[in-house]
Amino acid sequence: MSARGRRSDTVQFAPAEHAEEQPVELAVIARQAGVRVSLVRHYASFGLFEPCSGTSDAPLFEPRCAGRLAKAERLRRDLGLNYAGAVLVCELLDRIRELEDRTDRDLEPRA
Repeated sequence: MSARGRRSDTVQFAPAEHAEEQPVELAVIARQAGVRVSLVRHYASFGLFEPCSGTSDAPLFEPRCAGRLAKAERLRRDLGLNYAGAVLVCELLDRIRELEDRTDRDLEPRA
């Protein structure tokens, strides 16, 4: 594939293993995902993620939202999906991962 007209997708995200990670502002999510704050707001309005705390004027989000946002934006940009389509695909991918994890747990030998 040609890299012409594309940004690098080399943004690295920390694993969301720690439940004690502090919620972050929209600007942090935007910076980590490599997009503008207005785009974060746009995806939030489509339900890609919800605020986890904060106020209506200053909502706070889970840090893992940045990875989800970057994935949705790649889907939109690379596959030509609209915003709603990118959000839907992210939801379906999450559901598939959840079902695969459940199947893996059910297939694990019990000691």
